[in-house]
Amino acid sequence: MYFVRGDLRTAKDLAEQLLRMARETSDSALLLEACVAGGLTAVCLGEFSQALEHLEQGVTIYDVDQHSTHASLYGQDPGMICLSWAAWVLWFLGYPDRAQQRSQAAVALTRRLSHPYSLAYALGSAAAFHQFRREARETEQHAREIITLSAEQGFTLWLAGGHVMLGWSLAHQGRAQEGVAELYVGLTAWQETGAGFMLSYGFALLPDTYQKTRQFDEGLAALTGAFAIVEHNGERLWEAELYRLKGDLSLQARQVADNSQRRQGTAEIETEAEECFWKAIEIARRQQAKSFELRAVMSLSRLWQQQGKRDEARQLLAEIYGWFTEGFDTKDLQEAKALLGELTC
Repeated sequence: MYFVRGDLRTAKDLAEQLLRMARETSDSALLLEACVAGGLTAVCLGEFSQALEHLEQGVTIYDVDQHSTHASLYGQDPGMICLSWAAWVLWFLGYPDRAQQRSQAAVALTRRLSHPYSLAYALGSAAAFHQFRREARETEQHAREIITLSAEQGFTLWLAGGHVMLGWSLAHQGRAQEGVAELYVGLTAWQETGAGFMLSYGFALLPDTYQKTRQFDEGLAALTGAFAIVEHNGERLWEAELYRLKGDLSLQARQVADNSQRRQGTAEIETEAEECFWKAIEIARRQQAKSFELRAVMSLSRLWQQQGKRDEARQLLAEIYGWFTEGFDTKDLQEAKALLGELTC
């Protein structure tokens, strides 16, 4: 309850108590649910390494024959939860291929279980995972299935989440205005349920989508709401991206102003944007979130490229790009490779 409401500090205290109690027993069922509780709260607080430890332990403990009854007892299958959220964390930490395997396994598991709520949960998590990877078509496919299933079953929360994912996917497939409207429908419905978790991520999708409509000031305003959520409940899983988006939107808003013959404050805006990118890099490094670090470094490298600091940009980008050992077919790594090529010429 506290987790879904967004009271993450209380949720973490309870999860830590649960983990301590479960470890004192030899009951795998108790430890499995404790791993779920500990893993989910750690993810939202941005404690990714700790989260992965809990979630992977849950994956190891889970046995479908022994633990599938948990779906009826607690409302959702714990194996699916551990797989789904482990996929998120593995992507954050910079392992896109292993993350995709976990996400696919979560959906496959729930289709075998024939438990509708667990399937809606797995599809929602998979849709978000594809959004992380910037795969709009796959995000839309999952979102539409979530919406259909949730409408049939009365799953209000996942119906709202489906509309959020659908909005983002439409905007990134050339239907930007429709996407923004759909996003607002989903975010409003999500909040009306009383849910407070994942709101900083949801509100971050608005400025990301506003980029497609070139409404940069509106995007910056939406970011203000996302930052307020971070400060209110400590939800930090998307914090690095919030700072990167703020830097990007500030620069894009300046370019619009430049085109309108209003060039005042260009140097100041670039300085502020660079500070945002460095803040994003700092947070990502603290969280060991290599995927977020890569994005922030690319944004900073593009700025430096425009400023004529090509050597510095190439060196910084080459370092983070060279860290990756998988996921080279993803958009982020493809764009990083292309940008490195431009900086090398």
